[in-house]
Amino acid sequence: MISYHFEETDFRFRHKTVTRKWLTLVAESEIRRIGDIAVIFCSDNYILDINRRFLGHDYFTDIITFDYCEGDRLSGDLFISVDSVRENAHEYGTEFEDELNRVIVHGVLHLIGYDDHTEEDIAMMREKENYYLSLLEVL
Repeated sequence: MISYHFEETDFRFRHKTVTRKWLTLVAESEIRRIGDIAVIFCSDNYILDINRRFLGHDYFTDIITFDYCEGDRLSGDLFISVDSVRENAHEYGTEFEDELNRVIVHGVLHLIGYDDHTEEDIAMMREKENYYLSLLEVL
């Protein structure tokens, strides 16, 4: 089950049903199934605190993914800074909603096992993001 939560933000996510269907399709395409995934929309300060406390990093980021997967069942927490997503959308010249969907699927791809530490990993992650974003357009 995918659940949505809000911490230190007035943002409200209106596309819950479509996003659940989309992420289920992403999981199935990768021979996985949806377990318990919490998507937590939050502020920059909230995600900075998470980054410091749990990862020892002292910087802002758009998403932090905590992986609780077992076998083919995707489970985890996706902390998404709405502030950073807005800034990134402006910086990259994209719509906020498009950037938000990219960040959400990015987190799910981490749960599936994709990484983004090397240039090759980043290229694969971007290819997967683009592919799954194109599937969202037909839902």
